[in-house]
Amino acid sequence: MASTTPVDIPPAPPAPRQRPKSAGRAGDKVFLGLSRGSGILLLVIMASIAVFLSYRAALALADNEGNFFTTFDWNPAGDPPVFGIAVLLFGTVISSIIAMAIAVPIAVGIALFISHYAPRRLASPLAYVVDLLAAVPSIIYGIWGALVLVPYLEGLNLWLDQFFGWTYLFEKTEVGVARSLFTVGILLAIMILPIVTSVSREVFLQVPKMNEEAALALGATRWEVIRLSVLPFGRSGVISASMLGLGRALGETMAVATVLSPSFLISFHVLNPGGGTFAQNIAAKFDEADQFGRDALIASGLVLFVLTLLVNGAARLIIARRKEYSGANA
Repeated sequence: MASTTPVDIPPAPPAPRQRPKSAGRAGDKVFLGLSRGSGILLLVIMASIAVFLSYRAALALADNEGNFFTTFDWNPAGDPPVFGIAVLLFGTVISSIIAMAIAVPIAVGIALFISHYAPRRLASPLAYVVDLLAAVPSIIYGIWGALVLVPYLEGLNLWLDQFFGWTYLFEKTEVGVARSLFTVGILLAIMILPIVTSVSREVFLQVPKMNEEAALALGATRWEVIRLSVLPFGRSGVISASMLGLGRALGETMAVATVLSPSFLISFHVLNPGGGTFAQNIAAKFDEADQFGRDALIASGLVLFVLTLLVNGAARLIIARRKEYSGANA
């Protein structure tokens, strides 16, 4: 019978020592509380603004003898008071559309040039200049627009009327200086151009280098790399940047009030003088209005508030639907 030899059993490993609680845990809790509190505070502020605007608007709308959404006149001091936002809504939307149509393609082109085409010694100063333009106050843009842009646009308006007047949109039927919604749209495009460019540039710089190098290794040209790798990755960022610019265009006040000749007429001839926007109307009439007139202006501000929320909500839906094709999941 074979003898058995005892097997040495290794001793059990010592019980792991309890690690002392990290000092950063308390900091994490404080940071979480501050972050959560900031989010709740933001919601409270937004709700407070909505309640204030709704209450003051209800006071004015209760005595309004006109249809608030279809009336072309603005006379809250009349007897009876009659006012509506049809002209203001039309002018705000048309000028913002013109601004976006001009600014977004140019901004994306500048952002691509800075991020993928320009040499470094040129890209850095150019990016700095673009960022600096975003800090210029709106009143400076307004003064420049009134003194420089308006006189120089008279020739452009005549040229557009001569060669594109058949489109009805660029037909100039009234004589006057170029204080029109088209001029406002160009000025707003210049104002939102730095914002859209800066955000788009930062998004394009975040494109993974491996994606670009793989496309180049397969024989793609630089434009094909941008079209197949850069633009799909940055699509959601460009949409977000565009919505930021649109938000400024919708609510711009002083620059529009300096350039536009206000009138309560709706015309799809964008070269004709006149028009109006929500912000410009509030800035122009708030000081001279009585209590009821200010409530009427606040009612128009409520519409602008809701319009801005709808634009931002639509942007979020577009980004959510397209995130699988962009860099949102990267």
